[in-house]
Amino acid sequence: MWRHLNSLQFRLTMLLAVAAVAGALVYVGLTQWPLPQLIGWLHKDLAVSLRTPAQMGMYGGLVVSVLVLLPLAWGLAYQVMAPVSRLLRALEGAVASYRDGDFSFSIAARRSDELGELIRMHNALGQTLRDQRQHLVQRELLLETVVQNTPVALVLTDISGRVVYSNIASRHLFNDGKSLNGLNFADTLTAAPEALSRAVESGEDALLSVELDGAEETFHLSQRAFRLQGRPHRLHLFRRMTRELSRQEVATWKRVIRVISHELNNSLAPISSLAHSGAELARRGDLERLPGVFATIGERARHLHGFIAGYASFAKLPAPQPQAVEWEPFLASLALHCRYQLASPVPAHPSHFDPVQIEQVLINLIKNAHESGSAEDGVSLAILDAGSELRIEVADRGPGMSETVLAQALLPFYSTKRSGTGLGLALAREIAEAHGGRVLLANREGGGLRVSLRLPQYGSR
Repeated sequence: MWRHLNSLQFRLTMLLAVAAVAGALVYVGLTQWPLPQLIGWLHKDLAVSLRTPAQMGMYGGLVVSVLVLLPLAWGLAYQVMAPVSRLLRALEGAVASYRDGDFSFSIAARRSDELGELIRMHNALGQTLRDQRQHLVQRELLLETVVQNTPVALVLTDISGRVVYSNIASRHLFNDGKSLNGLNFADTLTAAPEALSRAVESGEDALLSVELDGAEETFHLSQRAFRLQGRPHRLHLFRRMTRELSRQEVATWKRVIRVISHELNNSLAPISSLAHSGAELARRGDLERLPGVFATIGERARHLHGFIAGYASFAKLPAPQPQAVEWEPFLASLALHCRYQLASPVPAHPSHFDPVQIEQVLINLIKNAHESGSAEDGVSLAILDAGSELRIEVADRGPGMSETVLAQALLPFYSTKRSGTGLGLALAREIAEAHGGRVLLANREGGGLRVSLRLPQYGSR
């Protein structure tokens, strides 16, 4: 109840009622009493000749009443609008402060009506903006601390190539610890190793080794273009990979040694045992069984030779020699080595790749598809022309791969087969990446695995 009695609407209603009563009283006072009596007294006793508003008629009385009420109405209007005007001026100042980024502006709230509630809501908004601003400042400070102290060298350049932001690592890498801001990044790179400057000029991500301070350092360069405040910028990230790659190299060598040791033991142990058995048979004069012993020794030796040759071919993979390849003779040659179902029309125009290396990849992939347990007619080969990219897909209807195996299947020496070397898919990946392409693995709907070989086709038209 008190809230309604103290509301702005109630106060305006009361002021309008007061104004109406005052208007009626003024009209009565001017036309009925006491003004006519006062004028009559002046005319009678003082001989002052004046006309009363009543003598002017109803309209004359109204006009005189309005003239008398105008100052009163002006005063009442001022009393009503003064706090609203002050509030509007305060809100105007607050909006101007917010526009300039100053959220410390607040308005004193001494009212209990709707205007007071508006003032309190405005102050609450200001407090919220101040809290958010402080939170953003703290986050920016944290982000600035992290970026400045990260070991990754970060350089942000604008469209003209000038550095607009750089962290501590980039200053030490390119400018002896001095600030890079405002410098032309291309000019700064002239003092850097040539391999580093060429990698930046290429605009692509790269993994490169350079000599710094008499030691070889490996960097991973990542470059991204984006718009900042509506303007194009470019972000360059230089991450030192020497320590990480050294650890990975050691881990890889340990794994290679374990795999090779395991395979050597699996072959040398039977060979040693068979050699001892052969010597014992020869000592006893049992010559009939010696050919079988020697045949088994030869078989194990050939297996060991093939195993070592596979590792050697992976380690000595030559650079690809891309050339225009016609599909009809290429597939005819491939059919001599393996069986498959062609699942798509052959492209009419030649494609561009190293036919020897890609044929070896497809032989391995089709062989793996047959060894997966798929039916012979379930192994298919599809050749898809995607414009600037060639897609060669080998699919089977075997059991597919689990998520864990899919994540590691392309790693060298990883195999789920008892006698596998883990080099087939790794070799396919190595050859694809040497062509500038990639290998993708995915399970098929309805069961099976699809291996997709993606090769760029620059200059193939």
